[in-house]
Amino acid sequence: MLSAVFPGTVFTLRALLTSSTASAPTLSWLLGIPALLLLFIALPVAGVVANVFFAGGSWEVLQHLASTVLWQASLNSLLLAVLVALGVCLVGVCGAWLTTVYDFPGRRWLVHALLLPLAMPAYVMAYAYTDLLQFAGPVQSGLREFFDWQKGDYWFPEIRSLPGAAFLFVFVLYPYAYVLARASFIERSQLMTDAARSLGCTGWQAFWRVSLPLVRPAMVVGAALAVMETLADYGAVAYFGIMTFTTSIYRAWFSLGDRAAAAQLATALMLFVVLVLVLEQRQRGRARYDATGQSVKGQSPKRLYGWRAVAALLLCLFPVVVGFALPAAVLLVLKWQSDTPAWDPRFLDWIGNSVTLGLLTAGLAVLLAVFMTHAVRQNPRPWVLSAQRLAALGYAIPGAIIAVGILIPLATLDNWLADGLRKSFGWNGGLLLTGTIVALIYAYLVRFYAIAAQSVESGYARITPAMEWSARSLGLSPQQVLRRVHAPLLSRSLLAAALLVFVDVMKELPATLVLRPFNYDTLAVVAHQFASDERLAEAALPALAIVVSGLIPVLLLSKSLSKSG
Repeated sequence: MLSAVFPGTVFTLRALLTSSTASAPTLSWLLGIPALLLLFIALPVAGVVANVFFAGGSWEVLQHLASTVLWQASLNSLLLAVLVALGVCLVGVCGAWLTTVYDFPGRRWLVHALLLPLAMPAYVMAYAYTDLLQFAGPVQSGLREFFDWQKGDYWFPEIRSLPGAAFLFVFVLYPYAYVLARASFIERSQLMTDAARSLGCTGWQAFWRVSLPLVRPAMVVGAALAVMETLADYGAVAYFGIMTFTTSIYRAWFSLGDRAAAAQLATALMLFVVLVLVLEQRQRGRARYDATGQSVKGQSPKRLYGWRAVAALLLCLFPVVVGFALPAAVLLVLKWQSDTPAWDPRFLDWIGNSVTLGLLTAGLAVLLAVFMTHAVRQNPRPWVLSAQRLAALGYAIPGAIIAVGILIPLATLDNWLADGLRKSFGWNGGLLLTGTIVALIYAYLVRFYAIAAQSVESGYARITPAMEWSARSLGLSPQQVLRRVHAPLLSRSLLAAALLVFVDVMKELPATLVLRPFNYDTLAVVAHQFASDERLAEAALPALAIVVSGLIPVLLLSKSLSKSG
């Protein structure tokens, strides 16, 4: 069935497994392992695509959606994607540039603080801002009381709208661009900027014409990750009542009861993301963005004084306040004003479950991304590149759809294992895969592999081919090059990849709800359950616990990105 549904997948796997016979023997394992891992990642994606051809979906459902909400949902998704991409690039690159190149009061603290919104789930942020800015919230109530206004006497922006959702997504997701752009700014050559200044360029011209092109790969990767996260989001847009492509998928599945139609819509969403990525790569063309091997480490940032220092401080402080401090303060106030118990003995179990899943998935995802990216670098043929891109498509599919794609093959394998164990040993082991965290980690790897892969690719883009050629000329094998040359140079990118995957696993909701074992709750699950019931006071503590659990890796990454301590 796989060959009929996705012939390119089978061709790619066959090419990966057999092509090494014409290459050096040392490349066999390097191409064979990624081929197996590709099958591991691509199987649920192929399972979703298979529904387009074999599940017998009802075209009446698709026609109903197309005639009612699908076109508006597609337009809303496109507008959200554009607004979020522009906003993430602007906020993330601005913060990375200011904290890397300039010194101003509070810079050392802001280097760390700018990462804090990573730990704030978008749906929790939506609940907090709705409570803060709605008509009965403290902001509008205070304005009416202060100015003696009545309803209809004033205009106030509606947070539960498409611009409001884009605003929230930008300030939740900008750390994707910030982490990668700051790593690129740190590792770029300061000599290039100095040369531009010596040729008569102003500081702004040197940034626009020299520094920004060097950081473009990282900026595009950050924007692409943010856009895919936005397109796959369900909690925030559903709470705001915004019809998007993803909410249409869930409507077809849960409201109309047609899983095949939902999978067909998910496939269309995946193809749209693929088209965007292909267009970006073609627009980039043959341009390369290798660094010179010299970094800005050890060079003092330029000190700002007066209004420039104040402006830089406010520009970097604003995303932290909007994306973390303000919603966290709202949740704390709600918790303080409530009469619910201050502590729940189940919190330790929820935290332990979340951290365990995050650590296991982050380690496996980074290892998988390094093997795949190194294979592409050693053998950059079209079918190897296709294998890398195919393995990253899972991020474009909503988590609940991936969960269905995983449940089908794992349930079949579970039944086969149970029958084999019962016949051979007389032991009824029950559900060994779908009843454990194995299925959850599998879903997380499919969903978040793209984050690790994009971060590792961004790190590899800054390693000049000359370094690798020199190592190979000295007799090192590809695996020795990976261990002794690439690994030290990729340390920042690997840490960034692990952090991004870890925090995303901590926040992930749809797949966790479907695949988690019985009575196995995470912080994200309980926060969503409380918030969906409008029990924001009870949702505050598990939501804030997600932030606390992610603080240590956030601080570790911040320290590694800071060039001056």
